[in-house]
Amino acid sequence: MENYVTALTFGIFMLSGCSARVVTVPPGPLIRVEGQPVSIRCDVKEYTGPSEQDFEWNMLKDAKGQKTKIISSFDSRYSDQSYSKRVASGDISVVRFQDNEVELKIAEVKLTDAGFYECQTPSTDYVISGNYMAQVQLTVIPNTLKVSPKTPPPVISEGSDLTLSCNVTRELIHPTYLSVTWSVKKGTTSEEILTFGPQGDVVTGSRFARRYAEGGIRLVPGRNGVFELVISRMTTSDEGNYECNGTEWTHESGGNWIKIAESTKEMGTVAVTPTGRSLNVKASPSSSPSSTSLVLSPGNSLTLMCGVTADNLPALSLEVSWLADGREIITMDRSGVVISNTSSSGAQGKKGEASLERTETGDYRLGVRGVTIENGGNYTCRIRAFINIEGRRWYMTAEKTSNPVTVKVSEIQPNFTLTLVAEVNPQTTAEPTELACRVTNIANLPLGGRLGVSWEHTSLPGLGGNPQTSHPIGSLDANGNLLPGSIYMERMKSGALTLSRVQPNTFKLRILRTQEIDMGQYVCSVSAWSVNSQGDMVKTSENRSSPLTVRWDTKRPIVNVVAKRIREASVGGSTFELGCSVTTQNIGDAGYSVLIQSQDSLDSTVRTIMTLSPDNVVQHGGATDPNRRDNLVLTKSGAAEFRFRLAGVQLSDRGYYWCDVTAWTKQQPGQAWTKASSSESNKIRINFLENGPSFSIAIKSDDSSVYPWETAKMECSLSVSGSSPKTDDLAYEVKWFFTRLRGGPASVQVASVDRFGVVRKINRNSSSDVTIERKDTHTYLLNIFGTQDSDSGEYFCSVTPWYLSASTGAWTEAQELTSSKVFLAVKFAVWDSLKLPLLYGASASLGVGLFSLVLGLVCAQCCCRNTAHLPRSRNKLMDLEMD
Repeated sequence: MENYVTALTFGIFMLSGCSARVVTVPPGPLIRVEGQPVSIRCDVKEYTGPSEQDFEWNMLKDAKGQKTKIISSFDSRYSDQSYSKRVASGDISVVRFQDNEVELKIAEVKLTDAGFYECQTPSTDYVISGNYMAQVQLTVIPNTLKVSPKTPPPVISEGSDLTLSCNVTRELIHPTYLSVTWSVKKGTTSEEILTFGPQGDVVTGSRFARRYAEGGIRLVPGRNGVFELVISRMTTSDEGNYECNGTEWTHESGGNWIKIAESTKEMGTVAVTPTGRSLNVKASPSSSPSSTSLVLSPGNSLTLMCGVTADNLPALSLEVSWLADGREIITMDRSGVVISNTSSSGAQGKKGEASLERTETGDYRLGVRGVTIENGGNYTCRIRAFINIEGRRWYMTAEKTSNPVTVKVSEIQPNFTLTLVAEVNPQTTAEPTELACRVTNIANLPLGGRLGVSWEHTSLPGLGGNPQTSHPIGSLDANGNLLPGSIYMERMKSGALTLSRVQPNTFKLRILRTQEIDMGQYVCSVSAWSVNSQGDMVKTSENRSSPLTVRWDTKRPIVNVVAKRIREASVGGSTFELGCSVTTQNIGDAGYSVLIQSQDSLDSTVRTIMTLSPDNVVQHGGATDPNRRDNLVLTKSGAAEFRFRLAGVQLSDRGYYWCDVTAWTKQQPGQAWTKASSSESNKIRINFLENGPSFSIAIKSDDSSVYPWETAKMECSLSVSGSSPKTDDLAYEVKWFFTRLRGGPASVQVASVDRFGVVRKINRNSSSDVTIERKDTHTYLLNIFGTQDSDSGEYFCSVTPWYLSASTGAWTEAQELTSSKVFLAVKFAVWDSLKLPLLYGASASLGVGLFSLVLGLVCAQCCCRNTAHLPRSRNKLMDLEMD
């Protein structure tokens, strides 16, 4: 027993030496603000017993004073009467986080709650060891935090700076710290801009970090709790309701910052006026600011002013451009660099030199020296306003264009008189035409000035397209360069139409062979050209002549075509030949194109068989069978005669045939053909009946009787009459039949050959054999080799002719023909039948006899020889007698 007690005591001692309960609370003192929530956490470690531990909270005014029970995690009746109502209302509560950790919560701490708070855990250990309670001091100070923002201006101009001023103070009773936060609210979303404190550090919102780093947002700490935040170069995206937040902090042991009081106040809504609303641009001549037009003479200087005003003009960077008729001529960028959009080689190089300078804030002056007529137009000043955001990125906030200033550069225009006459007037088609445009009474043409001309033609109604439609023929500029019109370009290239300057003041239009489409009204327009300040030729004026009508009595070209039958096609396979003669009126040298056309009936579709071009190129029409193109011939047989030949006519060729002839002319050799007129000939008909060939058949035999084993020959021949086709267009199917002499009236087929030459033989029971041989186109021979008695009987042939129809072009089967019958007899001769068997029998008998004689002699000599004569035994005689 003593040993057991000793062991138990030793075990408890060892257990107590290895584990000691530890209860911890946050290090104090804790400083909190009246009216704010307070949380004090308590946990226990290194304990034994159940894993879930219970906690009791007590309050002491002094560290060693009397304890007042506040709340317990397991006993609802634990609270003292002074705390029972606050516990019941939830103002004081305990929240368990883990089995060994809880937190005491006071929803709104009071000044009277200041004191020492003790966390105590009932013992569940085997041995009492360690601490079972811990204290922390709570200091409650009055809420003296005050946030007093300064109301910002409700409206500011885009690009201006916004200063947000906020005063954050508190009474420094205990060591606490302050921070201030600015935020902007758009709708229901609030976004932090910047926070300063509590350690003097700065934290920016994600959208404003880059802007703060580049100086777009600046913090300006003031005195007596005044903090200012400056937002530079405001844009419309910065609009919103701004707020200021002040927070009081305490720094507890362990390095933790605890927020103990906070106050947020609205500063006010700020609207940003876009620059475009206040930006104004005005352009005016420098000599007359109220005028919007200016008249200059060539060589004068042009000076225009561009005035720019805006509410936030100093905050803007401006790009200024001057435009003439919407085209940029010079630009000053936002950095002050002037860029001229004119060059000596470009189109603008023909105008005066432009310059741009800034005279004072908002005023920009455009100067153009040595103006010419081309410098006239509407001048406008375009302003683009930029704001520098985040130090590097430029944002264009507005663009405006001023009112136009009309600039006119006037000079004395040259004057002259135009006269358009026809020096050569055509009387008929294909005659030449020559028009002269003369310039007289020239005045005010400057030194070095030149003249240019352009020609126009308006067709008469019903000729050359739409009525009264003008087409440019071509022009000659001041340097003599020819610019042909698109319609007349080919005629000018070939020399059929020319434009020329025969004298400095005379221009001519020549047409080598005038066509009907050239009739109409002609107008010449003469332009005056002068040299500008850059030495280039510019058009200064233009006069237009009165219209001149060119026309003549036209005689319509007439084409007559007559077709005649040269060769008649009376039967299929014959040749049809058609000739066409052409006569013309009011047409000179002409070429002809011919179309050979046909139709089955007068109401059916027209088909084109062949064509012949004016250059004698033959082509087959779509109605031509490619396999029959060798049968078609179209030739030019005379100056105005043509011949068409169709060989091997068929039924499908029946119908009407005629010539469609078109006459073509050329202005001159090498040019393209021009259509003059066309006409169709009378129609020639092809009509014939297809009768086809007639066939007859005959059979004969070389010999009507043969001996056995001899060859019998029978010939089947055909003859053709009527429309006899070619040899290659004929084929026959031949069959041979046989009626036995003693086999009854039934006929059996012996052999056959089809129209392709394939021979077929019928199986035979006889030892004889048959073949069919084609001697010529119309003759077939039947050979019977090794005749037998069974081959005796009547023979006849059956033939089916096939011919290639000239009408349809297809193989046609004619009616089957059957020949008469010929009789074949195989003779039977007795001596001829027996002579061979008798000869064979005699020969065999003689051979057997000779063989027996020889055999007997051999046996006698060899087997029965007696060398000594002995007397005959008596006994043997007796034996013989007995036998």
